[in-house]
Amino acid sequence: MLNILVLASTLLAATPSDAGGISAVDVQGDRVTVRFDDSVEGASAFLLDGPRRIALDISGAQTGRGHFAGAHDAVTAIRQGQLSDGTARVVLDLAAPAMLGDPRIAADGKSLSFSLQNVTDNRFRSAVGQGRLHFDAPAHMSARPQKRIHSITVPIPAVARGVALPPVEGARDGARPLVVIDAGHGGHDPGAINKENGKREKDVTLAIAQAIRDQLVKSGRVRVALTRDDDHFLVLQERYGIARKLGADLFISVHADSAENAEAHGATVYTLSETASDREAARLAARENKADVLNGVNLGNQSGDVSSILIDLTQRESMNISANFARLLQREAAPYVPFRSAYHRFASLMVLKAPDTPSVLFETGYISNAEDAVFLSSREGQQAIARGVARAIDVHFARKLAMGSGRSGG
Repeated sequence: MLNILVLASTLLAATPSDAGGISAVDVQGDRVTVRFDDSVEGASAFLLDGPRRIALDISGAQTGRGHFAGAHDAVTAIRQGQLSDGTARVVLDLAAPAMLGDPRIAADGKSLSFSLQNVTDNRFRSAVGQGRLHFDAPAHMSARPQKRIHSITVPIPAVARGVALPPVEGARDGARPLVVIDAGHGGHDPGAINKENGKREKDVTLAIAQAIRDQLVKSGRVRVALTRDDDHFLVLQERYGIARKLGADLFISVHADSAENAEAHGATVYTLSETASDREAARLAARENKADVLNGVNLGNQSGDVSSILIDLTQRESMNISANFARLLQREAAPYVPFRSAYHRFASLMVLKAPDTPSVLFETGYISNAEDAVFLSSREGQQAIARGVARAIDVHFARKLAMGSGRSGG
């Protein structure tokens, strides 16, 4: 192991008295933990070359006289300095190319940690200049956006380009409604993982999405397509972009939740809102909207400017239909799927932001809960979820047909 060289910076700057001083930097195996004597507000990291370094900018922190311990093959020195009144910087000098993984801030805000992952020189150089990787702060530490009264503006990226459209199955009548089912995560992104049995969210969501597809095809009342029918990765814009390009009448993104509390269980339905309905919804939005970022490289970038559009009556109608379907889904699926008492939540989830497609994100249960994990990964549980979802879809479109309108909520 290489010895860690401690080079404490003496940059002088006035810092707030309540800022979290850096009390320690520990390198244990491939895990780096920066500790503070008080809560910090947030952090970001980026890579530098010539020489190779990882820089951490920590908001609400100040340099301290903390100890530095541990060793890692890739780290040769750790330095710190004060960038501004409220931001401290920690720099890790690298002997070998490495990138950050699994960045997080502790629930009390008094530490941040990440893993060091060895990569090739080419991979490291390609990641330099890709932008900052932001640490995922607990939801209660995040400032809530102000409520807008007269209008809502959200960024809507262009419809996905260059993505092969999946086959549409089910009823041969092209006039039948089209439902697009999105199996969350996939490929290099496993999603949440059960710590006890290793069950991965990406596998569970694919099996559930396929079961829903088969149930809908069997009913013959709607057409159906899957955004993915195998273990490959799609960025968030590609998921709802597929639904838009196919002209979907309903988009359902299937997920499995996780929580530090192993007792948390039950299904939840999320619909779009710029303001999260509670801390848990804010936490989910922060986690899922970062699904396009892997090891510090933003995989969601696409050519062309990301435009900002005013949500007009069509967007508002889609949001209303989505909320109505969320309530219908709970009512019709409850005999088959255990739901949380507060089953409907609102969150600013990127995957739900198609302006003209009613969309919901269905957290089918907690993969971190032993009982839910068994239910979600079993054929019986997947079939039960599929029956509940299919019932809700049948009622939804039956009501739409009865009302005789282009799009109406349940």
